[in-house]
Amino acid sequence: MRTLISNPTIVSNGEQFQGSIVINDGKIVEILRENELPRAECDEIVEATGLYLIPGVIDDHVHFREPGLTEKATIATESRAAAAGGVTSYMEMPNTNPQTTTIEALKEKYAIAANDSVINYSFFFGATNSNVADFAKLNIKKNCGIKLFMGSSTGNMLVDKREELEKIFSEAKRLGLPVAVHCEESSIIAANSKRIKEEVGEDPDVTYHPLIRSAEACYESTKCAVELARKFGTQLHVMHISTARELELMGNDENITSEATPAHLTFCDKDYARLGTRIKCNPAIKGEEERDALRKAVADGRIDLIGTDHAPHLPKDKVGGALKAASGMPSIQFSLLAMLRLVDEGVLTLETLVEKMCHAPARIFNINKRGFIEKGLYADFVLLNPDAPHTIATEDIISKCGWSPFEGETFNWAVEQTWVNGECVYKEGKFNDEVRGKALTFNR
Repeated sequence: MRTLISNPTIVSNGEQFQGSIVINDGKIVEILRENELPRAECDEIVEATGLYLIPGVIDDHVHFREPGLTEKATIATESRAAAAGGVTSYMEMPNTNPQTTTIEALKEKYAIAANDSVINYSFFFGATNSNVADFAKLNIKKNCGIKLFMGSSTGNMLVDKREELEKIFSEAKRLGLPVAVHCEESSIIAANSKRIKEEVGEDPDVTYHPLIRSAEACYESTKCAVELARKFGTQLHVMHISTARELELMGNDENITSEATPAHLTFCDKDYARLGTRIKCNPAIKGEEERDALRKAVADGRIDLIGTDHAPHLPKDKVGGALKAASGMPSIQFSLLAMLRLVDEGVLTLETLVEKMCHAPARIFNINKRGFIEKGLYADFVLLNPDAPHTIATEDIISKCGWSPFEGETFNWAVEQTWVNGECVYKEGKFNDEVRGKALTFNR
């Protein structure tokens, strides 16, 4: 079946142009400019005049909580929230229950996603102090990479032995797998926590969170990761950068890339007064100067991509202060809209947004046939209305946890349609529940 997406403004590969695309059998088969006509008759025409068409967002950093933490979220619920937000592919994190640190646990996640995920998927394999030998059992063309917690983490996923860290970086290099890292130095966090608890009590106010999980803790841990990557020649991806100083460590090394989140690009420490623990996350949201420095680094190319770190918790989990309230927030449904607001404000260009949210994840992780509007690639794309002001209400939230730090925010843009593998999975608030995503594959 040939489908014509007629007359949107297409944004891809650093340019905008008026045109159309033809899709057939799940892929883009023609890209037409201005008044060019399809080579053959189309079975369906989707009128998109006045809309923008961009590649589907690829989110390299999500926590969908399944298995084991399904009271917070599931692959089914969060993939739907993602589709509503223009996300067509995701890479999910290993700190579930059981943790994705065995081949058996990894296979279970793929089985759940094949049955339940309405968009495309892949899963990180979690590194521990004792499972490096399992890396060789991974299918490097199907697995997005190794996730390594250097510093603070949950359960046994903190890798703090230098010998094991060297084994992880060495083996990942041998296999050609990227290592994605969470960098916060636990000894610095522990010392800060002890000092501040002595000063103000057992559970300091959330405003102390960026003082406990300090810029120094981020810098020292990222410094260690960069040193290891350079020692072994390993592809390193530093997730959720929260300070400008960390970027100085990376230089122009093409083998070392970085990610910023919409939360760190949107909020700053002044917002704790308004939003409290709703914006408590690890690493902590820091000062306005750090937020503005991160924005500048995204715009000028020093930060490579934008990923959400979507991490749902129930409202009851967010009760408390800097030490007792859970860290993490749901954001995948509104991440694209939040970044489009930065486009409206002149912080980013639309072409830069597409580079950071669509092209760069595909390129950095070597994803096969996704991330661009190009002939022969899978038809993963989003149709956006640039003039549809709306305010986010509680009933708009699709994530299972039922809340968002973006509640009450007004956005000018709206996601009209999301297409996955040539099928419309989301249209004007409604889902096609027959659609299922595919497992991502990687050119390695």
